[in-house]
Amino acid sequence: MLNTHHHSRDSAGFRYVYPVVSRRARGVSVGINLNPNHCCNWHCVYCQVPSLSRGHAPVIDVQQLQLELDAMLYDILHGCFMEERVPEGHRVLRDIAFSGNGEPSSSKQFQAIVNAVIELKERHALKQLPLRLITNGSYMRHKDVQQAMTSMSQHQGEIWIKVDAGTGEDSKRTNGVSITREHYLNHVEIACRCCPTWIQSCFFDDDQGRTIAERRAAYLALLQQMKSMDITLHGVLLYGLARPSLQKEAKDLRALPHAWMQSLATDVRCLGFDVQLH
Repeated sequence: MLNTHHHSRDSAGFRYVYPVVSRRARGVSVGINLNPNHCCNWHCVYCQVPSLSRGHAPVIDVQQLQLELDAMLYDILHGCFMEERVPEGHRVLRDIAFSGNGEPSSSKQFQAIVNAVIELKERHALKQLPLRLITNGSYMRHKDVQQAMTSMSQHQGEIWIKVDAGTGEDSKRTNGVSITREHYLNHVEIACRCCPTWIQSCFFDDDQGRTIAERRAAYLALLQQMKSMDITLHGVLLYGLARPSLQKEAKDLRALPHAWMQSLATDVRCLGFDVQLH
């Protein structure tokens, strides 16, 4: 039985396709894992991917991916999947999401895969089902990625782009890369111009680097700057630690109190953003 604490990429026995009960999607999300090699160009300290290493997506067998997604959607829509694998109250298909064990847009086949998934959505009469890209934004400047996101926008597409920090120092600690404020702004701007976009931000406490109060202030300052830009952000998805990190930094991480997260959500709303807190 799936739950929000169990996001195994192998739960359906497929190589590329995996179902989860998502707290952010609020129901069943069908994941497309384009990084079965456990490689990512970032190293987020809260990541639940085992044996995570630096790299990018491997060559994908697109035909195999299509067969797996076709079978998964059929079982959800016409089979016993919901009754046998999903708790009551969560038995609704919420989206198909490009997510998994690394950065999905690092795949050189990303545009072709997006088109293949759109074709299957239409074959299963799921034209209104959201198609989401969960991304760290690092490939936003690539023209083929922009074209893929534009295609998504025409088929109920959304971008969930990671913004966990407001400074390079904080992103180095949290994501294993030093992202300047200018890079964050540029990546979010590109995403917004291609497809409806939400920021997704994970917050936790630890004993490393700057204090959580300093990180919070820098994050809010970055959002304030985004608010002043000529772009349309749909909102901010705030979430804390829900599943154990499988990285070496896991021992240093602590979930923040719910009241603290609620206070942060209030601050973000005061900046003028729609906020969902998970």
